[in-house]
Amino acid sequence: MCAFVLVAEDDEKQAELVRRYLERDGHAVAVVHDGSAALDAVRRRPPDLLILDVMMPGTDGLEVTRFLRNADGPPELTRLPILMLTARTTEDDLLLGLDLGADDYLTKPYSPRELMARVRTLLRRAGGVHPPLPDAERRILRVAGLVVDPVRHEVTVDGRHVECTPGEFDLLSVLAAEPDRVFTRPQLLDRIHGSSGYISARTVDVHVLNLRKKIEADPRRPDRLVTVFGVGYKVASGAGGPGGRGDQGLDDRPRGDPHRDDLKGAGAPVARTVPAGPAGGAAARRGA
Repeated sequence: MCAFVLVAEDDEKQAELVRRYLERDGHAVAVVHDGSAALDAVRRRPPDLLILDVMMPGTDGLEVTRFLRNADGPPELTRLPILMLTARTTEDDLLLGLDLGADDYLTKPYSPRELMARVRTLLRRAGGVHPPLPDAERRILRVAGLVVDPVRHEVTVDGRHVECTPGEFDLLSVLAAEPDRVFTRPQLLDRIHGSSGYISARTVDVHVLNLRKKIEADPRRPDRLVTVFGVGYKVASGAGGPGGRGDQGLDDRPRGDPHRDDLKGAGAPVARTVPAGPAGGAAARRGA
């Protein structure tokens, strides 16, 4: 199955190289060379994936992302998977794009093979290219008023619809599937991005901050998506219960070895599930 990919890159040689690799993988490709043209192209025909250079003349990639992630926009734009290409290498610069709503990023120079691996991962997660989900992954997850539907790619909180990017949705799905289990950052990155060593653990923190703005009554005092200091994050099965109120946000304490994996979740409750209704939207796959 092919997808429609829009490439926004002001370097024409670089854009043509990306086009060739995408077409070799079977995708339909459109190329533009500035941010304004990217927004026009997205409005005319929303793509399955946007590959977006950050440093473009006029409207840059960050402004494009900010516009597309506007909460008042149509779902096909607010949920559009965005892969950023950037020559900026500082962590703050990279996390700024994620904070605005980008789903992934690559720093230049990058390997075309790695680019295509990221493209395939984002398309699987967003449903652009996706095999049928196993029955276990077609279940609606319900945790204390939080409802996550992997088939329809929908999230509601106490009946209120919540728009999530593919990265945010995947993170929330992993946590909601095993409420009260504490996941370390490396565990969450492995579930979402696989074994790639190019993704910073702070990516998880950015997704958590954005999700709290959407699902918490008071993002500064979260009781659904909770920090366990020195360890990681969990979705609490009882909102407002122990470990909820009083959690002040991200854990910035030293964590020792970032790859430690000593939490097995033994005895953690499993999310109560009910069969999902007919598929009505793009499937999001947990663990892609």
